[in-house]
Amino acid sequence: MIELENVAYSYGGDSLFAGLSMQLAPGSFQFLTGPSGAGKTTLLKLCYGDLLATSGRVTLFGKDAAGLTRDDVALVRRRIGVVHQDCQFLDHLPLSENVALPLQVSGRSKEAQDNLGDLLGWVGLSRQAAQTPPQLSGGERQRAALARAVITSPDVIVADEPTGNVDWDMSQRLLTLLIELNRMGKTVLIATHDLNLIRFAKSQVVANVLRIRGGQLETGVTL
Repeated sequence: MIELENVAYSYGGDSLFAGLSMQLAPGSFQFLTGPSGAGKTTLLKLCYGDLLATSGRVTLFGKDAAGLTRDDVALVRRRIGVVHQDCQFLDHLPLSENVALPLQVSGRSKEAQDNLGDLLGWVGLSRQAAQTPPQLSGGERQRAALARAVITSPDVIVADEPTGNVDWDMSQRLLTLLIELNRMGKTVLIATHDLNLIRFAKSQVVANVLRIRGGQLETGVTL
């Protein structure tokens, strides 16, 4: 589905990492860890076409990312749900409209009407549907971000530190939702520095751990 082959990325001539190869196979569950500044967020952005590799090859659903047109990128991103670390929303819109926005933008309003209620119930936010983002707690915002990421029924879920701003109980709840998605056949990639979270996940699902360290990618990491 998503494959990186001998990929490097540089900022302003300074190499962040090089020689990275990885594959997100259908239905897999993978964690990406490593120290702050190692390049976890950058690697995620390569996986959903937000950045282009300095060298090497990134393949997204069988297509070379470097050759994608703007329309191609838009189609690819419909198949990848992204939970960003900063959870940004449109503060003047109620939660329900924020979550439905990806479908509204792509002209699939009928799907939003049909699926929104069930989705908000699944993440435990039915009572908050009419609230605006500033009225939500940190955990509620994270769950809303997850709902927004999956409302298009993507094949792949990419989450960047999705539990970074919530307590342990909420972290477990969010992770459980991601595990449920994986059991439904979704491919899941989570960047996190929380090793306890990874251990908790590995007790419930078969998960591979990747680690960026010193500009290189280690696979099959044992914690």
